[in-house]
Amino acid sequence: MDFRIRGFDAPLIHTLQHMMDFPDDAEKAPNAPSRTYVRDAKAMAATPADVKEYPKSYVFIVDMPGLKSGDIKVQVEDDNVLLISGERKREEEKEGAQYVRMERRVGKFMRKFVLPENANTNAISAVCQDGVLTVTVEKLPPPEPKKPKTIEVKIA
Repeated sequence: MDFRIRGFDAPLIHTLQHMMDFPDDAEKAPNAPSRTYVRDAKAMAATPADVKEYPKSYVFIVDMPGLKSGDIKVQVEDDNVLLISGERKREEEKEGAQYVRMERRVGKFMRKFVLPENANTNAISAVCQDGVLTVTVEKLPPPEPKKPKTIEVKIA
């Protein structure tokens, strides 16, 4: 599907479109991205987030309607990458009912954020309220400026 027809021409959309168009046989394209990479890219593109910076913290806000806290994972990888992931499962169909239209997204979701150097990865909190996940990462205090060392000059 060509997204330019719908008015989208962003580099991210072009890259995702390019990643989704890969052959089934990996031998035909040895440099093609793996299925896992493509799946993760789709999950990341489908999970919008807002990031705010406050004087003492960074706040990540992600819409998670209908999810319970057990369906959401918040982790720190490699000491500076915040990973928010989870899965929205399809409701069990009740006997005699069938979907007329299904628009709500189901499946895995994921977002990765590289944290700045002044992020305190030991002080992270996550709260999910009314379908909105709020992850707060406290900032480290700024380093104290080094005082110049005074060296006594001796007269010989």
